[in-house]
Parts: sequence; C-alpha cells; structure tokens
Amino acid sequence: MDVIKYAVFTEKSIRLLGNNQYTSNVESGSTRTEIKHWVELFFGVKVIAMNSHRLPRKGRRMGPIMGHTMHYRRMIITLQPGYSIPPLIEKRT
Repeated sequence: MDVIKYAVFTEKSIRLLGNNQYTSNVESGSTRTEIKHWVELFFGVKVIAMNSHRLPRKGRRMGPIMGHTMHYRRMIITLQPGYSIPPLIEKRT
C-alpha cells in the first residue's frame, strides 16, 4: 500500500467528492493499473475511471545548495455510484 501516499483536501477535491471522485497523491513511478488494483483491493470499491497529472516540483534551498521536493503524481479516482472511500485521516502524536 506504499503506492498511495496520502489523500488531498483542496477546494477542488472537496467539490469533486460530490461526484464520487476522490483525489490522492501517489508515487510517480506507479502505473494506472497498479493504482486501480490497490484501490479496489484495499478499499473494496469499483473504479470507473482514473485521471492523473504530474505536479510541478518545488525548489527547496538548503544553504547554497538548491534541491527539489519529491515528485508525485496526483490521481483523481472516480468510483461507481453506491461506493465510497472513508476519509483518510492520519492521527499524529
């Protein structure tokens, strides 16, 4: 389950929840079929469609050295009517 990093909660992703579409960041090297398989297996839902796009990398400076953040892919997963995914809220201590 290391393919799916975390759920994304933005204005657009919250609006898409009404259309039974869920947004999450996944590893950039994973394929659509892998992600579809993991979502259906782990959550017990049926996936109709998946849309993806790569997010731009952000620069991070550590002293004189310029680095970049990790590169992720954002997936918008559409489920069949009647299915839903519980909120992925992680408790931090």
